[in-house]
Amino acid sequence: MTVGVRFRTPTLRYFRFQGDPPPLDSFVVVRTPRGLEVGKVRTPPRKAPEAGEVVRLASKEDLDRAARLRARGEEILFYLRARLKEEGVKAKVLGCDLTLDGRHLLVHYAASERVNLRPLGAELARTFGLRVEFQAEGPREEAAYLGTLGACGMESCCSTWLQGFAPVSIRMARDQQLPLSPEKISGPCGRLLCCLAYEHPVYQELLKELPKRNARACTREGVCGKVQKVNPLKGTVELLLEEGKVLEVPKEELR
Repeated sequence: MTVGVRFRTPTLRYFRFQGDPPPLDSFVVVRTPRGLEVGKVRTPPRKAPEAGEVVRLASKEDLDRAARLRARGEEILFYLRARLKEEGVKAKVLGCDLTLDGRHLLVHYAASERVNLRPLGAELARTFGLRVEFQAEGPREEAAYLGTLGACGMESCCSTWLQGFAPVSIRMARDQQLPLSPEKISGPCGRLLCCLAYEHPVYQELLKELPKRNARACTREGVCGKVQKVNPLKGTVELLLEEGKVLEVPKEELR
């Protein structure tokens, strides 16, 4: 059996344990391919693909050490940002995470084009005595790592609970009658809002019962016109009649 453990981002990784399961919301020391790391237990025991094992419940000494390593990671972060600026490398360093033994450094970065960070990696290894690994993040992963606010005014889903990024298309915005302005339907990451996918299946079901936009439709009384707008939540369509008048008709009155 395993428990889901959260680290810097909401994405859970699952670790097997021996004996009694660690309590929910407790901090644990886990063994990952990079070394020992501290994370927070976020799920009850379950069967899931394993990323490593739980070594122990985190002690006060473990948590204090993790805090000191986060501070050291911040120092390395500012050093690396300054060096990137000096070298003219067009990359943005998002964060630096150290393993609990302080020997392995994982650098998260974002870049709009391919960059060569090996020389700086070697410099970091010499300067700080670390094994250095770089991990490129896409726009959505960057938002999840740094944390952002959504259009709703709350923390974005990707930085609080979302476990993966579902495909999102402009068709979803059209089906939901949303304005197609990029500023309206894009998140802080610059990509289409993840939340467009949440209600889309409901809209798909509602739209099955309504004629498509620009189709010709008639009421039971024989009044016909061109479908100018579809209102799936209201279950109505707006017909543009030949004389220029707009008539809103419930789906029950269409034939």
